Amino acid sequence: MELGCRLKRKKNFRRTTYSSDIYYPNLIKGMKLNAPSVIWQSDITYIRVGEKFYYAVFIIDVYTKKIVGYQVSDHMRAIANVKVLRMALKSKKAPEIHHLDRGSQYIYNEYINLLKDKSFKMSMAKTAQDNAYAERINRTIKNDYIEHWKPKSFEQLKQMVKKALNQYNTVRSYNNIGKISPMQFENRFWMKSAFHPKSITIFNNEINV
Repeated sequence: MELGCRLKRKKNFRRTTYSSDIYYPNLIKGMKLNAPSVIWQSDITYIRVGEKFYYAVFIIDVYTKKIVGYQVSDHMRAIANVKVLRMALKSKKAPEIHHLDRGSQYIYNEYINLLKDKSFKMSMAKTAQDNAYAERINRTIKNDYIEHWKPKSFEQLKQMVKKALNQYNTVRSYNNIGKISPMQFENRFWMKSAFHPKSITIFNNEINV
């Protein structure tokens, strides 16, 4: 079963992507997914606390909608992205494709070497809509959780992002994955006899989920 929806991007007033001259083709347009760990997407977003800006990096499994890695930092250096990728790989099977925006953090040598070591294929977005799942996670965590809890410090922010991810993965339900949470959806997938997987098709600037 397939359901379609178009994701609209909310304007971001602080730049988090500084494009690199290195570019990998977009490999995911038109792909049809029927299982986890086929495509992971990642993006960087800012979170303002008082007069300071902090940065969060998330990696999401496109099929299950589950956040498989994250990092909150007070900088935009590539080492934060490397930590997120290592976190994801500790608990999950490496996907076939890692889809990214064109930020310079993602072409950092250590990041690229880690992808090659795990036999990832790299895919890059030309526009925000081409990285829509990751963009949507950014908005969800910030708008639906952090903005309501209003952290007062960097330490509070880190604690709240951890709490938000736990609630998102285990409690928050999505209509397009059977009105259950990403964690439940993933668990049911592996119970093959009791689950009929849905397919996800990724189109140009539009996503069927």
